[in-house]
Formats: sequence, structure tokens, C-alpha cells
Amino acid sequence: METGKLYICATPIGNLEDVSVRLLKTLRGVDLIACEDTRQSLKLLNRYHIKKPLVSYHQHSSQGREDYIVEQLLAGKKVALISDAGMPGISDPGEELIARAIEQGINLEVIPGPSALVTALTLSGLATSAFLYAGFLPNRSGKRREMLTALKDQPWTVIFYEAPHRLLSTLSDMEEILGPERRVAVARELTKKHEEVVRGTVGEVKGLFLEKAPRGEITLVVDAAPERPAPAKNIEEIVAETRELIEAGMEKKEALKMKAREYGLKKSSLYRHLVEKDQE
Repeated sequence: METGKLYICATPIGNLEDVSVRLLKTLRGVDLIACEDTRQSLKLLNRYHIKKPLVSYHQHSSQGREDYIVEQLLAGKKVALISDAGMPGISDPGEELIARAIEQGINLEVIPGPSALVTALTLSGLATSAFLYAGFLPNRSGKRREMLTALKDQPWTVIFYEAPHRLLSTLSDMEEILGPERRVAVARELTKKHEEVVRGTVGEVKGLFLEKAPRGEITLVVDAAPERPAPAKNIEEIVAETRELIEAGMEKKEALKMKAREYGLKKSSLYRHLVEKDQE
């Protein structure tokens, strides 16, 4: 007997109008909806007049609940997996159900949609060409500081999810470990009526939230580590390194930008040397 299908459905992160025609069509067509919190999911389903059987599935669910969902899928049922907000499986217990479905040979289909981490990154004003999503920071200060220390020198923008009651403690740890001048953006209540993005240095942003306690779901975006001065090299070596990147598949513009920044050169100057070397 052919298995059913697990639909991994992204739902609005705040504004209930951020739904796609495909999402609504999928939710109306499945046999069962597995959701993080039935009360929260009913707000979305009632808004669009969708009536389907619901089963709660969250981090505290028993193994039996996961077994039941898998049994329904193996019996040929179509099941939609949704979280309270955003994409299931991203810092979400749905990750385990998805892995189990793959092991059982169950068909999967993703219904893409809103994402708090991408939305916050776009609004942050920080570099978007490469970034690291690090999930939720640890609750305990010691573990949180260990994680921040490990990420201190990352050359990419880093994104975290954080609870409002821990934000000031996290910013204090960042101020000490990353330095008060590291740039950050605190995005809260994304897509909702009171959406707010606070940008500045760690010290500045911490000062603002000392005056006004943060509220709502928070996505914290942190700038990449400042570049360290590269060892002196002659222009021929730099040109050779740039050409290696291009030959490896990187766009010439990006390779020039990367190496010019790394060695403190003007991109136009490096480009001129690259062209001259090619003409030899």
C-alpha cells in the first residue's frame, strides 16, 4: 500500500494575511493537521473557515503521539504539519517527525512561507550574503556565554531567537564577549501591528531596552566579527588568490570584493591588476 504524504506547512509569523493560496488549498485537502498548539492553530483555521481534525504535537508530546501520526501516514492519510508560527522543523519539534517520516519512506512536500529569521535579517541592515542561524541561545548564562564565545569570530551575520525576559541578560553577555561596538538588530513582533526593529551597537541597544522592557517574540541579528588585518602580501599573490576563487566558481565581482576587503585594497585597483595579469 502506498503511504500518505506529510505536508510541512509554513504558517504566518504574526499577520494572518500572510498565507498563500497553496497553503489554504493544502490545509483544506488533508485528512489531519498536526499542530503545536491547537488553540493557536484554530485562530488561523477559523480565519479561513477550515475545519479539519487536529492533533497536538509539540516538544512535550509523548512518543505515542508521534507514533499515531506516523501510523496515519503509513495508512495512506495526508497529514499537514504546522507550528504556531513559521516553518515547522526550524527550532521546532517537527524536526523529529520529519526525520521519522523520511526513515519510514513517507512522501514529503514543503509548503514554503513566512520565516522570522529571514524577515529579521532583511530588516536588520546587516550583511545578507552569508549568515549563520544559531537557533535559541541557552537559558543558563554559563552555557550562553560559551556559545557566544564560540561564535565571537564568525565571519558571517549570526541570527538567534530569544525570549523577551532574557534579552537584557543576553545583550549584557554580548557586550562583554563580543564588545560594546558590535552591531546588532533586535526585531520583535514581526508582521504584527507593533512590529519594531531596533538597530545599533550592543551598548546602544542595551541602553534602549533598559529604559523600555522588551515584549513579544524576538529575533536577534548580530553583525559579523570585524576583519583582522591580513598579513602583507604582494599584489601578484593577491591576484593569484582572486583568480583561484573565480576558477573555483565564484562570481568575479564577489571574488574581487572579498579579496579587496581582505587586503584593504580598492576593488577597482585589484580588478586592474587582474586584467593586466590576464593580458600578459
